[in-house]
Amino acid sequence: MLRMIRVLLVLVCAVALLAACTTAETPAPATVEAEPVAEAEPTTEPPADEEGQTLMLATTTSTYDSGLLGFILPDFEAKYGVKVDVVAVGTGQALTLGMDGNADVLLVHDRAREDKFMAEGHGVRREDVMYNDFVIVGPESDPAGISGMTDVAEAFAMIAESQSTFVSRGDDSGTHGKEKSVWAAAGIEPAGDWYISAGQGMSDVLTMSEEQLAYTLSDRATYLSRVKDGFDLVIVVEGDPILLNPYGVMAVNPDKGEHIQADLANQFIDWLISPETKALIGEFGVAEFGAPLFTPQ
Repeated sequence: MLRMIRVLLVLVCAVALLAACTTAETPAPATVEAEPVAEAEPTTEPPADEEGQTLMLATTTSTYDSGLLGFILPDFEAKYGVKVDVVAVGTGQALTLGMDGNADVLLVHDRAREDKFMAEGHGVRREDVMYNDFVIVGPESDPAGISGMTDVAEAFAMIAESQSTFVSRGDDSGTHGKEKSVWAAAGIEPAGDWYISAGQGMSDVLTMSEEQLAYTLSDRATYLSRVKDGFDLVIVVEGDPILLNPYGVMAVNPDKGEHIQADLANQFIDWLISPETKALIGEFGVAEFGAPLFTPQ
């Protein structure tokens, strides 16, 4: 019962955060659960708890939309007898959930804001986990003429100059933060009918971009997870070092309340950065795409 109440409280907070980030009508972030797997012998004895162990993980949409969490979390749940409740939102919203004490552990991808979160005392431990990269995707017709470029700021400038349709996450996510930094590097404040601020997660933005034959900035993992479903947009710009996309995991400060599962958060972090889990992360996507969607650090 306590776990259900806590999940409902986090969902209410997440809905409020989404409403504050955009005036567009957006779906409430879903609380998702990893697929069950066959029972495995626990390698570490979980702490005793009459109601069972539950860990609240706030994370970016890319780790869920790509399928990574569904691939790796069953291993943690089976080994430690812990249920992981996942709230998949933008990085900014995940950080706010941590600041407000509505999550135990965060898995996000915006290093500057992660460092700020730690410096302000909201977190007590941060570890590097993995990385992939961002890419610009767009229609094969390539109206801005940017296909094959490796300077992403110059590509953004050409999109703006041609006023080719561009769909932005517009949701204070890590991807949105990266996009804003590229516009700043290009010396451009995007505005006009050609620039659409969606206030949506990555998968929904990719759908919008496909429908409108528009460009967008996507993490590679979420883009590739859509390609297997017949997605039409193609990668037009990649390879700029600025597009590196590292992910970090952080334990929320237990001073935010007795409900914070500090021991479980540290147990989860130890598992996530272990050689065994890094191997799982490195396997994800290889069978379908010939290369991992995330590279463990």
